[in-house]
Order: sequence, then C-alpha cells, then structure tokens
Amino acid sequence: MKKQPIILVGGGGHCISCIDVVEQTAQYEIIGIIDQPEKLGTKVLGYDVIGNDEDIVALVKTCPNFLITVGQIKTSDVRSSIYSKVKNAGGQLPVIVSPMAHVSRHSVIGEGSIIMHQAIVNAAAQIGCCSIINTKSLIEHEARVGEFCHISTGACINGQVNIGSHSFVGSNAVVANNINISEHAVISAGSVVLQNIDKPGVYIGNPLKNIG
Repeated sequence: MKKQPIILVGGGGHCISCIDVVEQTAQYEIIGIIDQPEKLGTKVLGYDVIGNDEDIVALVKTCPNFLITVGQIKTSDVRSSIYSKVKNAGGQLPVIVSPMAHVSRHSVIGEGSIIMHQAIVNAAAQIGCCSIINTKSLIEHEARVGEFCHISTGACINGQVNIGSHSFVGSNAVVANNINISEHAVISAGSVVLQNIDKPGVYIGNPLKNIG
C-alpha cells in the first residue's frame, strides 16, 4: 500500500516521539514539519522544518493530512488553535495508532488523536478528537476521554471514568473507576484520584489536593 503524505505541526519533544510512531505505522510518509519561523530550514530527526502555522493554507493544497505534534501539559490552547487552522484550510487529521499499542475494535477514537507505543485502549472506551494517549498509558473499558486531552506516560484511567475535554493526566497518575473529572483539569504526575473533580484546576498528590 502506498504511503500517504503527512505534515507534522510542532517540532519539540512530543514531535520526536510522534515521528517514531508515524514511522512504525508504515501508513504515512512525513514530508515535513511546521514549527516556529526561526526554525525554518532546520531538521528534526532528519525531517525538514518547511514552514510555520501561517503556511498551512498553502501546504494543504499538496498535502491534506496533518498531525498536531505540539505537546500539552498546562493548556490545550495551542493544539486547539492549530486544529482550527487545519480544519478551516480544508485539511484532515487522521487517527495515528502505534502498531505496538492495543486498541479495541469496540472503542472509538476521534480524529487527530494519537495512540502511542504500548498504550492500551480497551473495549467501549471513547477518545475525543486531537487527544494524546501517551506511551504505556491505560484507558480501561467504557472510559471516556474528552477532546484535546493528554493522558501522559503510564497513567491509568480505570473503567467508566469520564475525563472532561482539555484536561491533562500526568505520568503514572491513577484515576479510580467511575470517577468524573472536570474540563480543564491538570492532574500532576503520580497523583491518585479517588473522588470526582468538579471544577478546573491543578491537582496533586495522594490524597489529592487542589493547588490552583
């Protein structure tokens, strides 16, 4: 099968991890990376930085496929802004799934999301658009992850959890089953969530505390 061209948007650390996933899928050929104007002409893992966000309208005419490779911790604003630019220009954001991940055929993955190496998305789970399901994270049965979320490395989202859009769950954090988490919540690495989170904020620890 002929590989489809794809452009990555964002050239930082998350991009480096995404490149390896895209290469392993053998479905897409990375033809370039969009980054800050001052990065034009540089390379990321051998791939050229070919433009910045303002070039999306022109680039979509020759390459319809884009993957948002800007990372996300405190806010999803940059990722959601890029999403709007790509969609308004007529671009597409395919789902990217590592061949080393397990994604149940009974799950639903929204456009533009990436499922990274050794992640597990179990039966009846739902992932919203443009979310990051990072390396070795677990999304258990019937869990729902909203749009523009980042479930970081090794995080455990148990069954029937509902995570609001634009939220971040840090590395090795655990969310107990049936928990509801507000939109725009930031859960720090290693935290344990045993009760519902009803409002946006930054949460840390075990027992969990809201620190802002």
